[in-house]
Amino acid sequence: MKELQKIERFEIRLSGTGGQGLITLGRVLGHSLALGHGYNVTQTQSYGPEARGGSSRADVVISSSAISFPKTENLDLLVALSQPACNAYYRFLKRGGVLLVDSELVQHAPTNQFVGLPFTKLAKDKIGNELTLNTIVLGAVTHLLAFAEPRIVRKSLEETLPPKILALNIKAFNLGLREAKRHLGEAPEIWQTAAENGAEEDMEGFED
Repeated sequence: MKELQKIERFEIRLSGTGGQGLITLGRVLGHSLALGHGYNVTQTQSYGPEARGGSSRADVVISSSAISFPKTENLDLLVALSQPACNAYYRFLKRGGVLLVDSELVQHAPTNQFVGLPFTKLAKDKIGNELTLNTIVLGAVTHLLAFAEPRIVRKSLEETLPPKILALNIKAFNLGLREAKRHLGEAPEIWQTAAENGAEEDMEGFED
């Protein structure tokens, strides 16, 4: 394994609606980053009033040192798989943070600085099972996180998912990873662009 990258604090929110598998996604991601990679990780979750169709989110905080406050305050990465989730949580994304959306379900992003893939359509058309949506997202998120190793995240899937659905979800994870590489660009450039845009917004605010 590569030497562990030092992370002061990195906050992720996975958001959308009930039935998209966001809680499972948060657990697998947290499991991989904690047990597989060796980071300190906290994972919290929130359900809406309905199990399916209501709001749902999972938050993950990662750090190389002890985490004094376990909840998210200033998001580095916001994943929004529904328009209401994007509208509700975008304000928590820090300047220089990255917004990743389902490009078919979020058609009116509050900023023109975002990256997206048609996650739900990929699950239906390429995997043939909409329930693999969350694992496709996991592949894309893994591509975006420079400190996450795909083989370790894949191993966490093997350790946490039932054997009967493992092969399908490994296929979905690989699809998400591949589509992100192909359509979103390289991770360092994505974060560099986000940082530059954040700096420009700060300068505009200063000039005002």
